[in-house]
Amino acid sequence: MLLIPAIDLKGGKCVRLRQGHMDDVTVFDDDPVAVARRWVEQGATRVHVVDLDGAVAGRPVNAKVIAAITAAVAGVDVQVGGGIRDEDTIEAYLDAGVRYVILGTQAVNMPHFVGDACTEYPGHIIVGLDARDGKVAIDGWSKLSQHNVLDMAQHFERDGVEAIIYTDIGRDGMMRGVNVDSVVELARAVTVPVIASGGVTNLADIEALCAVAGEGVSGVVIGRALYEGSLDLPTALRRVVELGA
Repeated sequence: MLLIPAIDLKGGKCVRLRQGHMDDVTVFDDDPVAVARRWVEQGATRVHVVDLDGAVAGRPVNAKVIAAITAAVAGVDVQVGGGIRDEDTIEAYLDAGVRYVILGTQAVNMPHFVGDACTEYPGHIIVGLDARDGKVAIDGWSKLSQHNVLDMAQHFERDGVEAIIYTDIGRDGMMRGVNVDSVVELARAVTVPVIASGGVTNLADIEALCAVAGEGVSGVVIGRALYEGSLDLPTALRRVVELGA
């Protein structure tokens, strides 16, 4: 079970949103590079970075900061999402040291783009499916599509993605616990690893996810709980080892 600290970038700063609302933002640190170093020093083996400005703009906005993060945590996998809409952007991020790029809006709007990207950059493509009531949201969560999460996940699995990140928008940043049932439902529908995201509050959420690791849930992205201190990363990592997940 990978525990993946999240670094959300807005205006070059490390922030967290509530339910994806760009006007409901909390700034946690002015130095995202230092934040990344801290999580790695505490034992993280992968870091999740989202260019929130890029997700809205449809193009990279915080690319320089992301490149600085990858340089600072060399040897640790960095996965990046937000505003990745073409192959030039994918290539630029990979050249900067990013291990995985996360396709979201473009994956839903132009599904063939995922297949092309998987062919061109095998082993580096993850799809992020952000959902509310079983439907996939796009454009920085500002729009709800008519696409069913499970159908889309199976489509992208056939394209050859490395993993699927599933975010329950209703719980993201709200500290209300992980929607384990929905994560497991998705994991059972595909054979690629599923990474949970949204709602992690405390150690009990990590334990609940470890209990379903055998269903194909391979990791979890953790944000606000780490920044507000309701979850301690080293303690959580030790608990994962204890549970054999």
